[in-house]
Amino acid sequence: MFGNSHTLFRPPAEADGLIIRVADGCPWNGCTFCGMYKGVPYKFHGTEHAEKEFSKAARRWPDARRIFLADGDVMNLDFQTLETILVSLNQKFQQLARVSVYANGASILDKTDDELRCLKELKLHTLYMGLESGDNETLRAVNKRESAEQMIEAGRRAQAAGLRMSVMVLIGLAGELRSMQHAQATAKAVNAMQPRLLSALRLVTTPNTPLYKSGFKMITEHDAVAELREMIQGLELEQTVFRADHSSNIVPLEARFPKDKERLLTQLDALLASGQLDRHSPGALPWSL
Repeated sequence: MFGNSHTLFRPPAEADGLIIRVADGCPWNGCTFCGMYKGVPYKFHGTEHAEKEFSKAARRWPDARRIFLADGDVMNLDFQTLETILVSLNQKFQQLARVSVYANGASILDKTDDELRCLKELKLHTLYMGLESGDNETLRAVNKRESAEQMIEAGRRAQAAGLRMSVMVLIGLAGELRSMQHAQATAKAVNAMQPRLLSALRLVTTPNTPLYKSGFKMITEHDAVAELREMIQGLELEQTVFRADHSSNIVPLEARFPKDKERLLTQLDALLASGQLDRHSPGALPWSL
């Protein structure tokens, strides 16, 4: 990884690629559940700095094919800056196949359709977007910048331009009272978006977040699995790789929709009926099926 020294966050799928930091922090950084960039002021280091980082990386890994640009929401940069960065990467890495970034819905919507297509032609490939929930009441409660409708539009427009969307949702984000509404609305939003990749993570509150400080109560192991099952029941996806294998998840799952949907439901029904899940606390460790 090239860039500054504060903690680096990247999607698990980018672990084997070259990671280059061109900015610090997240330009929104207002979601109450997220502690990734708390205490890290947002700063883009400029195209000149990026060029220097690219040159250093290219000398060490000239044959790199996959590059992830950090930090949070590099898509927030204006089109001209992104274009300059991608042109430079293509010039310096002759084997480059794909560039990926975190992208908030508003940052995608800020680009025109022509601009999105141009970025795709310059090998921008996967946009990792946190939908978190399809339930607008839940999104407002955690101070998410965009509505579900805005994020659906962003996902659709990006994919229409040929970009690949990897969408993340958070199990337990709505707490106990809106758990099922959150699951059902999230399934509807994902169905409307039809992302190629879908990841479900379980919300684990951390002390550096406003949500933790508010006294938010995480849902139990049993309710988290029930919520995940409800969401999967509502998914009608045509061609999506699904993963719930992050360390936060109670049960690790991996599947392809639509062919594996019934298998997932059967697995989760068996776990819910087993009596092994804690009905009184969130639990700490994932289960194995």
